[in-house]
Amino acid sequence: MIVAGLDGSESSWRAAAYAAGLARRQNATLALVYVQPYLPGGAALGVPVSEAETGVAEQLLAQIRESVERVRDTFRVRWEFHTFRGDPYNGLATAADQLTADAVVVGASERAGHRFVGSVAVRLVKTGRWPVTVVP
Repeated sequence: MIVAGLDGSESSWRAAAYAAGLARRQNATLALVYVQPYLPGGAALGVPVSEAETGVAEQLLAQIRESVERVRDTFRVRWEFHTFRGDPYNGLATAADQLTADAVVVGASERAGHRFVGSVAVRLVKTGRWPVTVVP
């Protein structure tokens, strides 16, 4: 099982494409994982948090299906889509553990502040439970 984190950013789509190629070459299943963040502040403002986040997951799933359909005659890979709740690091770590990942693929962080705090990718690498590939 190859787990790829997907949040809709350009780097996460590149990571998903890389992971798909890896899964195809290894005859493995590709698990695309979206981590729904907790938004307690949104709930206080009257925003229907679960509906908003479910919408993002549904949009990602629609884009994945569209991409799979475009390449289905030349590129076949078994894939699944999973949604977990929490912060990105804990969500991906939980997904990798629960799905018994052989490898985890994530996109490089596009946020400048992660140089100081540590990106999700760096934290996954430091965890050391699975091989982690960071795609730029």
